[in-house]
Amino acid sequence: MYHLSIERRLREVVTSVLPDANPNIIGVRPCPDPRFGDYQTTALMALAKERKMNPRALAADVVRRLDVSEWCEPVEIAGAGFLNFRIKTSALDRVLETAARGEHLFLQKAPHPRKVLLDFSSPNVAKAMHVGHIRSTVLGDCLARIFRLLGHTVITDNHIGDWGTQFGKLLIGWKSQRDPAALQRDAISEMERLYKTVHSACEKDPALLEQARQELVKLQDGDPENLAIWREMIALSEKQFDALYQRLGVRFDHTLGESFYNPQLKSLVQTLADLGIARKSEGAIAVFFEDVPELKDHTALIQKSDGAANYATTDLATLEYRWETWKPDEVIYVTDGRQQLHFKQVFTIFRRWHPEASMQLVHVWFGAILGPDGKPFKTRSGETIRLADLLDEAEERAYQVVSQKNPELNEPQRREIARIVGLGAVKYADLLPNRQSDYVFDWDKMLALNGNTAPYLQYAYTRIRSIFRKAESDPGATPSADSTAVALSAPEEIQLAKHLLNFGLVLEAAAEECRPNYLCNYLYDLAGAFARFYESCPVLKAEARQRYSRLVLCDLAGRVLCEGLGALGIETTELM
Repeated sequence: MYHLSIERRLREVVTSVLPDANPNIIGVRPCPDPRFGDYQTTALMALAKERKMNPRALAADVVRRLDVSEWCEPVEIAGAGFLNFRIKTSALDRVLETAARGEHLFLQKAPHPRKVLLDFSSPNVAKAMHVGHIRSTVLGDCLARIFRLLGHTVITDNHIGDWGTQFGKLLIGWKSQRDPAALQRDAISEMERLYKTVHSACEKDPALLEQARQELVKLQDGDPENLAIWREMIALSEKQFDALYQRLGVRFDHTLGESFYNPQLKSLVQTLADLGIARKSEGAIAVFFEDVPELKDHTALIQKSDGAANYATTDLATLEYRWETWKPDEVIYVTDGRQQLHFKQVFTIFRRWHPEASMQLVHVWFGAILGPDGKPFKTRSGETIRLADLLDEAEERAYQVVSQKNPELNEPQRREIARIVGLGAVKYADLLPNRQSDYVFDWDKMLALNGNTAPYLQYAYTRIRSIFRKAESDPGATPSADSTAVALSAPEEIQLAKHLLNFGLVLEAAAEECRPNYLCNYLYDLAGAFARFYESCPVLKAEARQRYSRLVLCDLAGRVLCEGLGALGIETTELM
């Protein structure tokens, strides 16, 4: 919070000293080493270098004019021209008091809110969602939550795969081999069985493959029977998707599948050809990138030689629709790293096609989930793990831990705690690593009550709530709106308060770089700072004024933990 006030004051002074300086490059950030201060700016060194000035002399001139005494100890000049700021304890007291009154939770809404469209999850119709979908779904949902928390307008769109060559084979299987009882029992498994059976048969029987192609052509031409079957497949698939999304606490504003854009594809290809962006090549229509070094060896097909469109065509139609319909400031695609080339091509083509479109296009890509053997995470038989089965196992493993730790709780309580802990553990394990890294899926590690895990953070929250349950017998002990005197003194209190102060900064950094791991690590450090405070500073046994201050700290630490975990899509519980 205070860094913004310091930053504002600093910009005013620097632009009075250097009227041509760009105020946007004058920033204040947390000090990398807390021994030297709480916040720091390095901007003066760059400004001095540009103007061939002595950076320390410029720093001294700025410090002479800079008055931040209401928040900071005297500003220190370090090194070649760093400015270090140390927040006064009295200023910390004031910001805790305003937070205790509910005026803020150490973050401010974005002064210039953006409209952000997030495309994530994107499962395929007639297939079970599997472990590979967890990263896109959890990461996309987390980014949506963080952007909303910061005051941005967010639109979420689940671009499901509901069109393409696989439906010809599915239609044959549906008409000739469908088992109605199996379809009612587990529709996705039955549709997967039908596809595998017909696909295998097509590899041996060219006539059957041709029949599948004809069924697809009939579907594409609007044949009523095939359209009705296709719509039923979509409805059955969405029922499975919706059940999993509800379980994960994920919601979408729109679910516009590939088929939604099908009517636009032929005219899109024609337009790109007319504009000279695309041209014929060996019977197909393609876009070349001779002027883009990283893409010049990678041609993008937008129409195959048989006249069919592909992913690039559909994604271009999708982008145009999004621009015309919502006019977002930013469109973010959350997919695995294998699609990097695809999105570089699509973004480049769209820029040529619509140079007037001002929206920023971002591909947020991530690494793979690996098993203990370092290979893609699969079942022992080599099958891809279903997402529903993964979540079931997470809850069951958590239930065993909860039952061992709290046998006195009744079963419904243990089941609900296990649901919150199990799902939280899976999500956190996915969000904690640098998203561009592969990570090893490790049940024991992710469910541990110590280390950087969701259960550890959830347990820290329950410890804080238990303090207030113990304090209920003394109404004067709990923070209230009409009692606002906070007075910090112990080093552990001050360290915890300063950590709380940076909550908004971390959220902004996580949003700017689309890296939720920043927030994960912040919350882990917060839990550690709280543990050190609680071990060193008696709360309920302290004298009245100190007890009130420490309860305010406990309350705010709990609220930030809860809000931060909520931004990760992770629930908290009062008991564990």
